[in-house]
Amino acid sequence: MSNDGVNTTRRRFLTAATSVVGAAGVVGVAVPFVGSWNPSAKAKAAGAPVKFDISRLEPGEMKVVEWRGKPVYVVRRTAEAVAQLAELDGSLKDPDSENPSQQPLYISGKERAINSEYMVLVGLCTHLGCAPKYRPEVDTVPTSDGSDWVGGFFCPCHGSMFDLSGRVYSGVPASDNLVVPPYSFESDVVIVIGVDQETA
Repeated sequence: MSNDGVNTTRRRFLTAATSVVGAAGVVGVAVPFVGSWNPSAKAKAAGAPVKFDISRLEPGEMKVVEWRGKPVYVVRRTAEAVAQLAELDGSLKDPDSENPSQQPLYISGKERAINSEYMVLVGLCTHLGCAPKYRPEVDTVPTSDGSDWVGGFFCPCHGSMFDLSGRVYSGVPASDNLVVPPYSFESDVVIVIGVDQETA
């Protein structure tokens, strides 16, 4: 009789101890497993906004910034280049940038920029995703309609051409203007790519 009492107590103790150790093991496995569902620091950084100091950008110069794994072109346009934008309308497919998926709602007009001096574009051709070359020099690219090349972006892979606002020329394979990413000015000399001007 006394042995049955001891065995019952021992069984209860062993059952409770095994349950506690098993529960601890489940928690030990579950915590890292659930934690693996969170994006890595590298993934978080890949989608994070990028700041760029434009104070050292000379007129006519372009720099490339990486954002979300894509090249973003930041160009400081000269006053002459901005003035010539209106003269190109007859050579372009979408001179007024009417496709709303190509730029944020706060970007409009021929300049396609918050500040007309600084152009910000995703540097991927809208034809097949090649990287167009920055060609600011006048008459260095033969245009599809025979007009004068006044500077812009040229994709040597298939011949697509874009002006200094990223607007696509007529008669080339690309069908859409280059994309303007969301961006804002944090100060007079710092732009933030990936944060909309409206929310900055």
